[in-house]
Amino acid sequence: MIDPALLPFLDRLADSATEAIMPHFRASGQVDNKATSGFDPVTAGDRAAEAALRRLINETFPAHGIMGEEYGDENLDAEHVWVLDPIDGTRAFISGLPVWGTLIGLLSGGRPALGMMAQPFTGERFSGDGLSARYTGPGGPRALRTRACDGLRNAVLSTTTPALFKGAEREAYLRVEEQVRLVRYGYDCYAYCMVAAGFMDAVIETGLHAYDIVALIPVIEGAGGRVTNWEGGPASAGGRVVAAGDLRLHAEILDAINR
Repeated sequence: MIDPALLPFLDRLADSATEAIMPHFRASGQVDNKATSGFDPVTAGDRAAEAALRRLINETFPAHGIMGEEYGDENLDAEHVWVLDPIDGTRAFISGLPVWGTLIGLLSGGRPALGMMAQPFTGERFSGDGLSARYTGPGGPRALRTRACDGLRNAVLSTTTPALFKGAEREAYLRVEEQVRLVRYGYDCYAYCMVAAGFMDAVIETGLHAYDIVALIPVIEGAGGRVTNWEGGPASAGGRVVAAGDLRLHAEILDAINR
């Protein structure tokens, strides 16, 4: 059972991340590359936001654990572990595009229990507990519900980029993409939230980390959808992920991928 005090705490965390990030968005600043090969950007905004989130968690719930993209892990044996990605979509962030977000997730007993995607520039927040999901932002608060989609032929699909899929993975992904009505690329966490909000139908990804997906699982599943790995098992560890708003569509995607 989740402590009710944790629900408003998500907003406190999002507020602290917003304050740390916004001075760096659409501002000139250094972009560092974390990768030894390729390009994995990190900014002062990433680091400042995660530091602020960790500070607030440690002050408020010192017995809780933390898993974060920028500063590593602490106390992962705790019953409650916060999973943080201060800026999911750093490539969009450094390009001035407002389709990045702060991901704040909570594992309880190893299972995703709470999650929020906060978009500081637009003032939008998508949150859920696996049983229900909520939006706040322009136009006022409302419940989030996925939409019905009875098959791939009617689906709007998203992935970060098809270039992420190699070899057999690419063949599996293309078996899905070639059947859908519309595909959109490059939206990171925002695409998952559009599934929860009923504007898109599915997201397929590979190579995710836990901090890329844990926060989003309670949002989509709270809105009526499903999130698993490509084999149909838990997705909270990351890796290869399928998220869909309609359970029928989710089953059809898994069938196509594993055919």
